[in-house]
Amino acid sequence: YMHISVLFNRFLHNNRIAHLIPGTFSHLESMKRLRLDSNALHCDCEILWLAELLKTYAESGNAQAAATCEYPRRIQGRSVATITPEELNCERPRITSEPQDVDVTSGNTVYFTCRAEGNPKPEIIWLRNNNELSMKEDSRLNLLDDGTLMIQNTQETDQGIYQCMAKNVAGEVKTQEVTLRYFESPARPSFVIHPQNTEVLVGESVTLECSATGHPQPRITWTKGDRTPLPSDPRVTITPSGGLYIQNVKQEDSGEYTCFATNSIDNIHATAYIIVQALPQFTVTPQDKTVIEGQTVDFPCEAQGYPQPVIAWTKGGGQLSVDRRHLVLSSGTLRISRVALHDQGQYECQAVNIIGSQRIVVYLTVQPRVTPVFASVPSDMTVEVGTNVQIPCSAQGEPEPVITWNKDGVQVTESGKFHVSPEGFLTIRDVGTADEGRYECVARNTIGYSSVSMVLSVNVPNVSRNGDPFVQTSIVEAIATVDRAINSTRTHLFDSRPRSPNDLLALFRYPRDPYTVEQARAGEIFERTLQLIQDHVQDGLMVDLNGTSYHYNDLVSPQYLNLIANLSGCTAHRRVNNCSDMCFHQKYRTHDGTCNNLQHPMWGASLTAFERLLKSVYENGFNLPRGIEPRRLSNGYALPMPRLVSTTLIGTETITPDDQYTHMLMQWGQFLDHDLDLTVAALSEARFSDGQHCSSVCTNDPPCFSIMIPPNDPRVRNGARCMFFVRSSPVCGSGMTSLLMNSVYPREQINQLTSYIDASNVYGSSDHEALEIRDLASQRGLLRQGIVQRSGKPLLPFATGPPTECMRDENESPIPCFLAGDQRSNEQLGLTSIHTLWFREHNRIATELLQLNPHWDGDTIYHETRKIVGAEMQHITFSHWLPKIFGEVGMKMLGEYKGYDPSVNSGITNEFATAAFRFGHTLINPFLYRLDENFEPIPQGHLPLHKAFFSPFRIVNEGGIDPLLRGLFGVAGKMRVPSQLLNTELTERLFSMARTVALDLAAMNIQRGRDHGIPPYHDFRVYCNLSSAQTFEDLKNEIKNPEIREKLSRLYGSPLNIDLFPALMVEDLVPGSRLGPTLMCLLSTQFRRIRDGDR
Repeated sequence: YMHISVLFNRFLHNNRIAHLIPGTFSHLESMKRLRLDSNALHCDCEILWLAELLKTYAESGNAQAAATCEYPRRIQGRSVATITPEELNCERPRITSEPQDVDVTSGNTVYFTCRAEGNPKPEIIWLRNNNELSMKEDSRLNLLDDGTLMIQNTQETDQGIYQCMAKNVAGEVKTQEVTLRYFESPARPSFVIHPQNTEVLVGESVTLECSATGHPQPRITWTKGDRTPLPSDPRVTITPSGGLYIQNVKQEDSGEYTCFATNSIDNIHATAYIIVQALPQFTVTPQDKTVIEGQTVDFPCEAQGYPQPVIAWTKGGGQLSVDRRHLVLSSGTLRISRVALHDQGQYECQAVNIIGSQRIVVYLTVQPRVTPVFASVPSDMTVEVGTNVQIPCSAQGEPEPVITWNKDGVQVTESGKFHVSPEGFLTIRDVGTADEGRYECVARNTIGYSSVSMVLSVNVPNVSRNGDPFVQTSIVEAIATVDRAINSTRTHLFDSRPRSPNDLLALFRYPRDPYTVEQARAGEIFERTLQLIQDHVQDGLMVDLNGTSYHYNDLVSPQYLNLIANLSGCTAHRRVNNCSDMCFHQKYRTHDGTCNNLQHPMWGASLTAFERLLKSVYENGFNLPRGIEPRRLSNGYALPMPRLVSTTLIGTETITPDDQYTHMLMQWGQFLDHDLDLTVAALSEARFSDGQHCSSVCTNDPPCFSIMIPPNDPRVRNGARCMFFVRSSPVCGSGMTSLLMNSVYPREQINQLTSYIDASNVYGSSDHEALEIRDLASQRGLLRQGIVQRSGKPLLPFATGPPTECMRDENESPIPCFLAGDQRSNEQLGLTSIHTLWFREHNRIATELLQLNPHWDGDTIYHETRKIVGAEMQHITFSHWLPKIFGEVGMKMLGEYKGYDPSVNSGITNEFATAAFRFGHTLINPFLYRLDENFEPIPQGHLPLHKAFFSPFRIVNEGGIDPLLRGLFGVAGKMRVPSQLLNTELTERLFSMARTVALDLAAMNIQRGRDHGIPPYHDFRVYCNLSSAQTFEDLKNEIKNPEIREKLSRLYGSPLNIDLFPALMVEDLVPGSRLGPTLMCLLSTQFRRIRDGDR
C-alpha cells in the first residue's frame, strides 16, 4: 500500500495472513475501517508496530479496527491492540562489541565493528557526523551481516565521527563515538562540529559542542568575549570531544565564546553565543515619595534579565491615568508632572519577560502647596557708620522658602560684608554710606515668591577717627612705594627681552593707553593708602578687642577719604562726558563707548567698573580674596589651591573632536571676547611693600597674589613654589562718579574695553588707540597696513617700541608684534589671523565706499565703514555663532529682539568676564592646524599651541594667514566634555620658555575669580532658579558624572565653597548646546543686555 495515499476501508479478514511488514498501514491517515480478524497472525515482537497503530485508532475514535492473535497459543484470540512488549519477551538492543578509532591512509579498507543483541534482532545503522550513511549511494560502503561497517578504498572525505546505532521495535541504542583519522599528508584543522548559539536558563547547565579533525589532531581551546582566556572556575570544563560545558549557569556567563582548533599546520576558530535567560531582577528600585502639589515626581525603576524585562506601572491595581502628565520613560522611570492631590496612592512597578515577572510597591504622598508668607518683616533703619546691623526677615511656606536679599536690584551674597542667617536675617558688617539704600527680602519656593523691602540710612557723625593722624604720611608713602614698584616693572619689562612666562603675561596685558595707566595707578595708591593707615592704627593697639579685622568705614573721616582720593589722582582722572555733538552721536559711536546711552552716558563705556549680578564676596567685605588666608575655613573647610583644582579636575591629555563644528567656533568666541572685556592688570610685578618680584617671594602682599603649587605637583620637581600672579587693578572708590568720596566701597575692577559689540578689537576702545592704527595720511578712511605678501595681500602693521613680547627668543626671529585694535592680537596665531582678516575687511569696504562716494572725506569714510564692520560682527554673533553655542533652549532663553531699551545697562558683568565667558578655553585644540590649498599640511607642519603664542614671524615667514584660516574652518573643534576640559597645552605649557615655570590657565581663571570677589557657584544656582545644593548629591541633575562630584567633594568639602569657573565647566551640556544650565543662564543674561542696551 505504499503507493496508495487515500484508503478508507480495508477488509482482510478470513485470510491466512501470518505476518505483516512493519508500517504497512501507518501512512494511511484517512483509514476508517480495518479488519484483520480471523487470520493466522503470529504475534511476536515484529507486530508491536500494529499494536501501537490500533491503540492510536482507538484513542482518536476516527477509525474502527479488528485484529486478533492466532499464535502463540497462550495469547490466542487476544486483540493485537492489547499486546505489550513484556508479554512477548521483546528486548531492547544492547551493544556487545564497540567500534574503535581508526587511523587510515588513502586506498585502504577500514572495518568498524558493531555487534548487538536484542529481540527481535536489532537492525544496525551507521552514522557519520550525526548523519545516517546510505550504503546504496556509495559502493565503497558495505554493511556486513554481523553489523560491521566496511569502507573500501578510503578517501579524505571519509574522515569524521562515526557511531553505530542498533534499533528494533523495543528501542534503540548507540555506541560511543569513534573517529576515523585520515593520514596522507599533514592536514590543517577543519571543524567536524561547529558550536551553535544556545539559550539557557540561569542555574541550568549548557554545552557548546565543538570538534575538529586534521593532522596532527587539532587541540581544542576556548576563549570568551574579546579573546580573553576562560576564567578559572570549577563550573567551566572542556569535554573530551572539545565541547565547552558550564554548570550552574550565571547571568555573567552570557556572551560570545570562540572555539579554536590548532595544530602545527594552522589555527581555525568558530564562535557561538550563550544566551542566558534570567528572571527579572530590580537594579534600581523606587522609594516612597512625598511631594508638593504641582511638582514633578520621578519613581525610578530599572531591572535586568534576559530577555530584557519590560517595565510596566499600575496604580492601585488598575491602569495609570491616560494623560500627558503620566509618562513612563525609556529607562522605566515613572514621571508624574504637575502632581495633583488625586495622584496620591499606591503604585506598582512590574518587570516582566518571558521567564517571569517581579513586582515592587511604592506610595506617593501629595501635600498641598503653600506660597511663602512672611513671619517677620524688616522696617526702615538708621544706623551709625562703622557698626554691624542685623535686618530681620523670615518666612514660612511649603516647600520651605529660600530667603535671598537684594540691594538696589543686585542680589546680596554671603561674604565678609554680608551674612544671611538660616532663618533669613541679613547682617551687614562695618556699615558705611556705600551701604545705604533699599534692601529687598525675597522669599521664594517652587509655588511662588513674596517680597518686602526696607530703607537703610547711615549716619556719619562729625568726629575724628583713629586713622586721621596717619593720612598725610600714608598717602606720601603709598605714592612712593606704588610708583617705585611700577617703574621697576616697566624697566624690567621694556628694557630687555621677556625672560619668563610671567614677563609675557605682564607684557601682553600691560595697558598701551597712558590714561588707563594713570587711572590704574590712582586706584592702587588709594587702596594702598588705606592699607597703610590700617597698619598704623593696628600697630598702636595693644590688643584687638573684637578679634576681627579693623572696620574700614570707621578708619578715616569722610573729609580725609576725599583728600586721599584727590591726592592719589582718583578725582583728577574722572572723565567729564560731553554728549552735546548730537550730529555725531546720533550717527556714530564714540571709540570709548560713552554717549551710546544718552541718559546714562557712562553705561558700557571703556575704563569703567565691571557690573555685577551678585554682590562681591571678599574675606573682609572690602578687598581680600577668598582663600587668601589658607587656614581660614569656609563652611568648615579650607578652600583648595587653584593649581590642585586644575590638576585634579580640569587638565586633560584626551581630546574628543566635535562632531558638528570646526575650530572656528572657538576662534570666533575668543575674537568676540576681545571686543567685550579686558581687565586692567596691576601695573607692577613687584610688591609695593619692598619692591621684590612676586614670583620670587610667593606671598600675597599687594599686588602679588601668587598661585601656590601643591606638595605633590609635578612642578615641584623643578623647584617651583608658586606661579606668578598679580591682582587686577582696582577702580578708585569702586567707580563712583561723585566728586566727593566719603565712604569705602568693596573693591571693583576695571573693564578696559567698551561693553558693546562695536568692533573695538579692530578699532580700539579709546581715541588714542584708534589714532595709532588709522592711516590718516591718505585721507581715504583706511587702517594702516604692514608688509604686502607675494599674494598681494597686506598684513597688519608692526607695533613700534614696547611691549616686546613677540621678540622673546632671538634665535627664532626679530620680527616684532603686529598692531591691532586690541593689544592681545598677537596672543596666538589663530587670533592674529582673524585680526588680519577684519583689518582687510575694513579697508575693502572703505575703498568701495570711496568709489561710491568720492565727495566724502576720510573721517566720514572711516566712521561709515566702522559702522558696517560693527554690524557684520553683530550679525555673525547673534545669527550664526550664538545659535550654535546656545542651541534652541538657549536662544529661547535669550528671547527675540524687541528694540533698543535705554533702561538696560549693557555693561559687562564681572561674572561674565572672569568665569562664564572663559568656557571658550574648553573648546581649544592643543594644535593649530595649517593647511595648504589642497587641505594638506603645509611643509612647516602643524603647530603645538605653546609654539603659536606671540609668534607673528610664523605668519610672515610661513605662508601668511591662509593656512591658519583653513585649519580653523577645515578641522573639527574640541568637544566640550565635562571630564575633558582644558588641554594640557593650556594647563602645563602656557607661555612656556626654556628653564622657566610655565603658567596654568585653569588655575589662573580660578585665582582671578577669587581676586575679583566672584561669589561661589552655589549662589549663581540660586540666582538662576536652580535648586539650592546643600550636598554634592544635590548637584546630580546638572553634574551627572559621580566621579566628578566625588572629586569636587574631595577638593571643596562643601558644595557652598565651589568656585564658579570649574563648576560651570563640569556641568552637563543642555541638549543641542555647548553650555550647562547655569552657564547658559549667565551668558543669555549678558548677551540680552548687550543687545537690548545698545542704541
